[in-house]
Amino acid sequence: MKNRIQRPFVYLFLLVSLYGFGQTMQKDMEYLASDKLEGREVGTKGELMAAKYVAKRFKQIGLEPKGTDGYYQEFSVKPKYNPHAKVQKDTSKAIVGRNVIGYIDNQAPTTVVIGAHFDHLGYGDEGSLSGEHAIHNGADDNASGVTVLLQVADWLKGKYTHNNYLIISFSGEEKGLWGSNWFVKHSTIDLSTVNYMLNMDMVGRLDKERKLAVYGTGTSPTWDTILDEIAKKNNVDMIKKPSGVGPSDHTSFYLADEPVLHFFTGQHDDYHKPSDDADKINYEGMKTVQSFVEDVIAAVDDKGKLEFTKTKDENSRKAPAYSVTLGVIPDYMFEGPGMRIDGVREDRPAEKAGMQKGDVVIKIDDHEVADMMGYMKVLGMYKKGDQSKVVIKRGEEEVMLDVTW
Repeated sequence: MKNRIQRPFVYLFLLVSLYGFGQTMQKDMEYLASDKLEGREVGTKGELMAAKYVAKRFKQIGLEPKGTDGYYQEFSVKPKYNPHAKVQKDTSKAIVGRNVIGYIDNQAPTTVVIGAHFDHLGYGDEGSLSGEHAIHNGADDNASGVTVLLQVADWLKGKYTHNNYLIISFSGEEKGLWGSNWFVKHSTIDLSTVNYMLNMDMVGRLDKERKLAVYGTGTSPTWDTILDEIAKKNNVDMIKKPSGVGPSDHTSFYLADEPVLHFFTGQHDDYHKPSDDADKINYEGMKTVQSFVEDVIAAVDDKGKLEFTKTKDENSRKAPAYSVTLGVIPDYMFEGPGMRIDGVREDRPAEKAGMQKGDVVIKIDDHEVADMMGYMKVLGMYKKGDQSKVVIKRGEEEVMLDVTW
C-alpha cells in the first residue's frame, strides 16, 4: 500500500522534471533566436550579447572558465572584400569575435571537446538566400546546436569521468570557421590531450522520418562499433557521412588529426533566411539529438584515447582547394549519386545557367560527380572565367547547361 501511495508522487516529480527541462531548452532557444540579438553576426553588439548569455549559462551550469579572458577567447580576422555582399564591410579593420569556453575538470589525462557555433548572419547582407536586408535569427542555424550543447554540459556534471570536457560555443562559423580555426591554432588546453570532438550544427528540425546525418563516422574505427546501436536505441534513421571534412566547426579539429562526429538534422526552406525562427523548432527532436550525443559519450567513456583515421576521400590535411563555385547550397542529407542543390544564390553561375533547387549535378564536362566531395574536387580544376558543360538531373530528365565560372 505504501508503494502505491508514493508512486503518483514519483510520476509527478518526473513530469515536473521533464517540463522544467523543456522550459530551459525553450528559454535558451527563444533568447538566442530573438530579434534583440539582431542575428548574432560576428563582431556585432548582438554577437556580444549572445556570448554573454552563453557565458552566463556556463556559469549557472558550473563550468570552469577556460578562455583567455574568463569564459571568452577573442579572435581577430581581417575580412576580405566580397563583391557579392549587398553591404560592404570596412576591410581596413579587423573583425573581433569571441569563442565562449567552459571546462569540466575530472583530473583525467584526456579531454573531449563538445561544440556548437552561436553566430549567424545578422541582417543577411552576406550569405542570405532571401535577398532581404532583415534580421536573420538563425533559430536552427545554430541556436539549436547551442541549446543542445547547454543541455549536454549540464547533464555531464559528475558523469563519465574518464575524460575532462571542454565545452565551446564558437563564433565566426558563418564566415568560414573563424572561431574553431582560431581555437585549434591557439588552444587553451594542450591539443595533444584531446580525445575526440563532437559538434552540433542545425539540429532543430528532425523530421517525421527521423533522419539524422552524422558526419565523421570514418575518423575513428571506434565509431562504427557503437553508432548503429545508438541510432537504433534512439529510433533515428542515421545517415552516415564518413568524411571528417564538412560544413561546420568539426572540420577544424579533423584537420588537426582529431576524431570527430558532427550532428545535423537536415536542410530546409528557411535556411539562411529571415524565416528561420524559434516557432519552427522541433524541441522533442532536439532532445533526441541530445540523447544520441549523450549515448556516444557514455559508450566510449572507458575506451581510452580513440584512434584517429584519415577518411578515405582525404589525401591530405586540407580539404580540396578551389577558386570557383556554382554558388549553390548543397543538400548535405543527400546520399547520391551526384550533388543535389538545396538552394541557389542570386547572381551566381548556377542561377545564371538556369539551375534550380532540387537539381542534381552529375557531371561537369568529362568529370563524373559522385558526391559532395567529388564535386569539390572537380571545382579545383577550374578558374574564374572558364566555361563548362554541366549535366544536371531534374526529375527523371538529364539536362545540359552552359556554365561560366
